[in-house]
Amino acid sequence: MLGSMSPGSPTITSRSNPRIVEVSRLRERRQRERTGLTLIDGTRELLRALQSGAEVETLYVLENGTDGPDSPYDGRDGAIEAVRREAKARGAEIVTVSRPVLERVAFGERAEGVVGVARVPDLALDRISLPENALVVVIESVEKPGNLGAVLRSADAVGAAGLVAADARTDIFNPNVIRASLGTVFSVPVASGSTPETIAWLREHGLGIVTARVDAAALYSDLDLRGPLAIVLGSEAHGLSDSWRGDDVTAAHLPMHGAADSLNVSTTAAVLLYEATRQRGLQERSI
Repeated sequence: MLGSMSPGSPTITSRSNPRIVEVSRLRERRQRERTGLTLIDGTRELLRALQSGAEVETLYVLENGTDGPDSPYDGRDGAIEAVRREAKARGAEIVTVSRPVLERVAFGERAEGVVGVARVPDLALDRISLPENALVVVIESVEKPGNLGAVLRSADAVGAAGLVAADARTDIFNPNVIRASLGTVFSVPVASGSTPETIAWLREHGLGIVTARVDAAALYSDLDLRGPLAIVLGSEAHGLSDSWRGDDVTAAHLPMHGAADSLNVSTTAAVLLYEATRQRGLQERSI
């Protein structure tokens, strides 16, 4: 835990308070990796994290904060108080701070009156539990937190078993990923590993591998996307590495009829995930 305060401690009002300085450094990847902690900024994201079992150590709450109609932070009645109650019930330390201090701790400009410090979970591949006919998303070398967050939202929406970041170029629990995913980075089991480790793990667990490639011969909607399956996508700049080729790997493309030759990786993920979900629904109705 970054620093500590005793029960009934006064509100922190100084932006140069050593504890606040230390917490604000969690904006930096090096500090997050050194401490194993990250920032969660926003009521929706914090509630999702807490309800998903995330280890939120400390909650920084605006002194006399309100989230009613006149609040400059969040217009949803009761959201801050709901976060406070949930965090307190789970043993988090509650620290009240002044507005300038909260703005220093908050990540980005959309402060909502509450910021959490949470411990980053273990990201070993085996933390993902695979049910029968599991659907898994793999992204290789995706750099932009916004893209990773958007892919997580689609994975959450279809009930995917998990997401694996292969050869990750950004830390999965980057505060920007948390915000872009609307907190679903906590509700979708996530893991990270090298590309060879990821491929070995998929094969060990009997998952079929479908890759998204612009030069693939097969149309995505012509493939059988039922059964245990991993949908694999690469970065927009470089696509997938050649490691994702082999007799047990099927490449698919999405039709492109305009001037652009590729889609955003998160859009591609959404199309493929929903096609797999559609096919699985048809299969269930035919049984």
